[in-house]
Amino acid sequence: MTQLTIRLLGAPGIARDGAPVAVDTRKATALLAYLAVSGRSHAREALAGLLWPEYDDEHARAALRRTLSTLRTALGEEHLAIDRETVALIPSANLWVDVTEFRARLAACGKHGHPAADTCPACLPLLVEAAALYGDDFLAGFSLRDSAEFDDWQFMQVETLRGELAEVLERLAAGQSAAGDLAAALASARRWLTLDPLREEAHRQVMRLYAWADQRNAALHQYRECVRILEQELGVAPLAETTELYEAIKGNRLSPPDLTGLERPDRPQPAPAADLTGFGKPVRSLLPLVGRGAELTALVHVYERRATSGAFVAVAGEAGIGKTRLAEEFLARVRGQGAMIVTVRCYEGEADVAYGPVADGLRGALAQSGCADRLGALPAHWLAEAARLLPELSVHRPGLPPPPPLDAPGGQSRFFEGLRQVLSAICQGSAPNVLFFDDMQWADAASLDLLAYLVRRLAGQPLFILAAWRSDEGPTVSRLRGLAADAQRAGLGTVFTLKRLALADVLDMVRSLSTAGANLPDGIGGRLYRETEGLPLFLAAYAAYMEVLAQEHEGGDGGEWPVPRGVADLLRARLDAVGEATRQALQTAAVIGRSFDLEALLATSGRSDEEVISALEALAQRGIIREMAEDAGATPRYDFTHEKLRDLAYTETSFARRRLLHGRAARALAERARLRHDLAAQAATIGRHFRLAGQDADAAASFALAGDHARSLYANAEALAHYQAALALGHPETRHLHEASGDMHVLLGTYTAALASYEAAAALCDPASAALAAVEYKLGKVHARRGAWPSAEAHFAAALDMAGGATGRTATGRILADWSLAAHAQGQAERASALARDALAAAESADDRRGTAQAHNILGILARSRGDHAAAAAHLERGLAVAETLPDPSSRIAALNNLALACADSGDLARATALAEQALALGIALGDRHREAALRNNLADLLHAAGRGEEAMAQLKQAVVIFAEIGVEAGDAQPEIWKLTEW
Repeated sequence: MTQLTIRLLGAPGIARDGAPVAVDTRKATALLAYLAVSGRSHAREALAGLLWPEYDDEHARAALRRTLSTLRTALGEEHLAIDRETVALIPSANLWVDVTEFRARLAACGKHGHPAADTCPACLPLLVEAAALYGDDFLAGFSLRDSAEFDDWQFMQVETLRGELAEVLERLAAGQSAAGDLAAALASARRWLTLDPLREEAHRQVMRLYAWADQRNAALHQYRECVRILEQELGVAPLAETTELYEAIKGNRLSPPDLTGLERPDRPQPAPAADLTGFGKPVRSLLPLVGRGAELTALVHVYERRATSGAFVAVAGEAGIGKTRLAEEFLARVRGQGAMIVTVRCYEGEADVAYGPVADGLRGALAQSGCADRLGALPAHWLAEAARLLPELSVHRPGLPPPPPLDAPGGQSRFFEGLRQVLSAICQGSAPNVLFFDDMQWADAASLDLLAYLVRRLAGQPLFILAAWRSDEGPTVSRLRGLAADAQRAGLGTVFTLKRLALADVLDMVRSLSTAGANLPDGIGGRLYRETEGLPLFLAAYAAYMEVLAQEHEGGDGGEWPVPRGVADLLRARLDAVGEATRQALQTAAVIGRSFDLEALLATSGRSDEEVISALEALAQRGIIREMAEDAGATPRYDFTHEKLRDLAYTETSFARRRLLHGRAARALAERARLRHDLAAQAATIGRHFRLAGQDADAAASFALAGDHARSLYANAEALAHYQAALALGHPETRHLHEASGDMHVLLGTYTAALASYEAAAALCDPASAALAAVEYKLGKVHARRGAWPSAEAHFAAALDMAGGATGRTATGRILADWSLAAHAQGQAERASALARDALAAAESADDRRGTAQAHNILGILARSRGDHAAAAAHLERGLAVAETLPDPSSRIAALNNLALACADSGDLARATALAEQALALGIALGDRHREAALRNNLADLLHAAGRGEEAMAQLKQAVVIFAEIGVEAGDAQPEIWKLTEW
């Protein structure tokens, strides 16, 4: 029996014997999840009502039958029990469901003979496995929009399982702490807190663990975070127990952890990281360091070349760019060479705790084996100075003399020198050691002063100082940049500014993951790059369950990817930090679009100029937007640093406010475009804003104008989309829009849609009008392109019958010329000649230059078919001369193509090839897909005759692709699609 694996904790995934299984419909996925979690049989009627509530009984049961058939095919007969009345998933040793496994491990902990809330040594491995199984919430990113009952059931499962995970993590944090594994306990506690930020027990556990891990600064920060969250969400202060714990930590009165609960020698090792994909190895564990090879090599080079004599290296870049990851890779390298690492990590919101990060870093270093012993030779007066910050140093050297007052002359310098001497003593060793300052954009002023003191005294010291900070604006970062510049001028400094990863880097990462065993489809690398825009933090977040995303969303190209929780939290944290006026400006910018300018923002926001400028400065400082480089006289332009920031700001703006802002944006952009005389060029953007503002009439008018503008630029697909949007929004000129849509369909080679558009236009014309004659003529030309000659002639005849007045006389020559071509294609030589002569006479009589060019063209084609090369050349040269006076290039393309064929008949391959290349260049610009294919095919023949085989094959391949695309769409007339050579 095959092994069936069903993963529901996170994005749903199914595998048979380890191979991913695709389930065709969301209803099938929902049904499988319901059967797997409930673990029992269900009546067909109940399942049909659950999943198809909008259907009547008969149709709901029919839909259930189809879905069961889909599941049976995907899973195999042996896993489903289906009869006339009930459906069930058969439990067996070959069925593995992550929800079941998660709950089984939690249940097993209740069989160890102790209270349910306690954790014994046997519980720990079970709890670790349970926590690893819970990759994300139940069916994360999945929903059935048309089944409220299923959504309610899914919601209840999410809440229940989250509660069970909270129990797992609470017990795990306590058990790991009792076992002395503080790092693992802290990770568990922080994950518990993420589940419910309002749980004060979780905040207190995190505070205790930070304090026990000698991260007092982080513990104090956690209390302030608890205060902020409770005030914002509930409007209450923390419990007295929480405040008492804060005071104990602040006063260094916290009792040490109780390690008696678990025996340390027997504590289990943590389980491997959870397999978040559901297929093979965990993707996150395989994620390579990509796109940073040059920087890592350069860092190591600077360390090896200059660390013995002192060096200061800065790594800067935006949030999430990978500064810390690069630093950690570097530190791992040099640690392997015997270097000791002292890490000073700053935290947001802790800038008021003087020297807090430095104290934590030094305590962590002194806790490393043998480091405290190195202070034995340090003069007592320097140790006394450092003991101002680290009172516990007196334990290592009892009877230290009291240091002189700090306010005495030179007091701060003596204090800094004492800290430098302690660092130098700690960092003695065989290899140059590293002092790493991370997240320095959040450093307190006192720590910055100390860093500056250390850097200025680096020369000749065997110390390598590495600092990382965000490239935000603000006084702290400005000061850090100045410090780096001073170090560079002294020959001690190097600055690395990290950029986002390129597409090639992301593709390399995907190839590495695939090589390591991840099952990733072709094409997902490009989608991953578009989603993340090359930001490494986002890449890491998506990589955790990229394999499931790829399958859920059709190889990575279809559907909208959900934003991973870590990415969403990072984005929301940035947006939440801004004030109300700044938030309103941000929402306005998000409505305008990814890129926006100051003028549009001022006109749309409703805020004063000063408020908008201040908001932009605040947003730039937070790394939410960036100012784009422009000419000195241009209006300042801005861009969101990431599309997902704009998207989050937009979606968290209320619907009513979005409509208001879209309306303002549309009117502001339209007024500015009118003043600049580029309304048509901006019409598509204006129309989009009007549509999102709910102002359909204005939107329709804008899209119609945008269609005409795109058509004038031969942007045929875009023109068609704009015309269709105008129709959908109720534009009154429906006949014109249907006809214009038909014109675009013809150029794109979608002939069935072209006929439908022209027929719709014809139905709206007055009978026997010139407008109807024009549409009949266009219908005839579409049928001619498909090779449906009788239909083409019928429409030409109808158009000719209705042609009257000046417009009709002008059209007559053109209709007759195309009719002649249809007769020629059917082998009716005499009839074709008569029609062509009539076409020329009618065109010249009406002084219709386009009709004249067409008539000479067909006369040339007919002469060439008779072997009369002289007459063919004469007509075609005359047709080309007339066509070159016309603004529309289509007549010129036809004349160039036919003259090229005539020159080839005469043996002049050089001129024939040159003419064909001119025709092809014009055809590509015009965007007429079918005729482009014909031109490439003709050019291929000419190149082959000229002995240019490779070039000929390249043109032929491109022609075949286009012919095939149009041929599939053409239906029964398909063979004629490939015969187009002259027109």
